[in-house]
Amino acid sequence: MSVLSPFVFWAQNEKTVFLKVDLKDVKDPNITLECHKLQFQSKGVGARGLNEYAFAIDFYSNIDAEKSVHKITDNRVDFTIIKTEKGWWPRLMTQTQKPIWLKIDHDRFQAEDMDEEVADVMQDYPNLYDKLQREEFGYKKEDFKKVYLTLYNLFMYVGFMYVVCVLSVRYIKDGSDSFPGTYAAVGSAMCFLQLIQILEVMHPLFGYVRGGAFIPALQVGGRIFVLILMLELEPRLQTMPVVFYLFMTWAAIEIIRYPYYMSQLLKKENGLLTWLRYTAWIVLYPIGFVCEGVIIFRNLIFMEQDNTWSVTISSPFEFTLKFATVLRLYLLIGMIPGLYTLMSHMYKARKLKIGPVTVKKNKIKKAQ
Repeated sequence: MSVLSPFVFWAQNEKTVFLKVDLKDVKDPNITLECHKLQFQSKGVGARGLNEYAFAIDFYSNIDAEKSVHKITDNRVDFTIIKTEKGWWPRLMTQTQKPIWLKIDHDRFQAEDMDEEVADVMQDYPNLYDKLQREEFGYKKEDFKKVYLTLYNLFMYVGFMYVVCVLSVRYIKDGSDSFPGTYAAVGSAMCFLQLIQILEVMHPLFGYVRGGAFIPALQVGGRIFVLILMLELEPRLQTMPVVFYLFMTWAAIEIIRYPYYMSQLLKKENGLLTWLRYTAWIVLYPIGFVCEGVIIFRNLIFMEQDNTWSVTISSPFEFTLKFATVLRLYLLIGMIPGLYTLMSHMYKARKLKIGPVTVKKNKIKKAQ
C-alpha cells in the first residue's frame, strides 16, 4: 500500500525557504530535519480525509537545521527553513522530477528580480503566475518528458503486441507450417521497431531516463546486427523456424517491459507486472541468445559456401579479410560475455526491486 502525501506549498527568498503542509488537526508529528533533508510523518486530515500522511524532501542545497523552526496550527504545519548559503534556488529538491504533491505558495512567492516588498504581484508582474504554472521552478520539461515517454512506451507496446498477435494467429491456424512465412509476415514491422529502439540509447544521454546508455546500446545493437545484417540480407535464413522463436522471444520481453515502464511513469505499481519484468528475463534472455547464435552460425555457413562478404587488402601485405571470420570470433568470444553482462545487470536490478531469488531448504531432523 502506497503512503499518502499531503499537499506541500513552498516559497523562498534569498535567505529562507517557507513550507506550508496542508494538513489539519496534526498531533505529535514525527519530524526529522537534517542539513539536507526533511522527513515528515503524522496523522491528520488532508485531501484523503483522516489518514496517516508522510513525505520527504531532499533540499536543493544545505540548510541550517538548528536555526530552522516549524509551527503547528489547527489548519496546517508551517516550516521556516534557513539556507546555509545566501542565494536563490532554481528548485526546492535535488531531483529534477517534481512530485505531484509539491506546489507553489503564491501568497508568499518572491522572485530573484523582485523587491522584497511588493504590493500587488499580479499588477507589477502580470505574466508571473502563468509562467509559474508552466515552469514550476525548473520542472517545465518534466511534463513533456512524461508525456513523450508514455506515448513512446505505448507505441512500442502496441507494435510488439501486433507481432505477437500475428504470429500467434498464424501458428494457431497452420501450426509449424507457419514458420517459413514468419519473416514475410512481421519482418518489416520488427525492423521498424528495432530501429525506433535506437531512441532508448539516446534517452539516458539526454536525461530522459536514469542509468547509462551502455546496456541499451548493447541490447539494441545486438538485435539490429542479427535482424538487419543477418536476416534482412540473407533470404535463405528468413524461412528457418528459428526466426519464429526469436521474434516471439523478443516480443514477449517487450510486451512486459513497456507496460512496466508506463506503470512507473504513471506511479501505478502493479505487483504481477513488476514480478514479470524482473523474472521473465531469466528464461527469455537465454532463449533469445540461443536463437541469435543459431542464426549467426547458419549465416556463417552460407558465407563460407558462397565466399561472400570478403575484402582483399593488397598493401602492404596481401591478405583477405572474411566476414565469416568476424562471425566466428563473435560466436567464440562475444556472445557469452554479452549474455553475462545483460543478465548480471538484470539480476542486480531484480535484487534492488524485489530481492534475490531464494530457495527454501527443508531441514531434516535426525532421529536421536
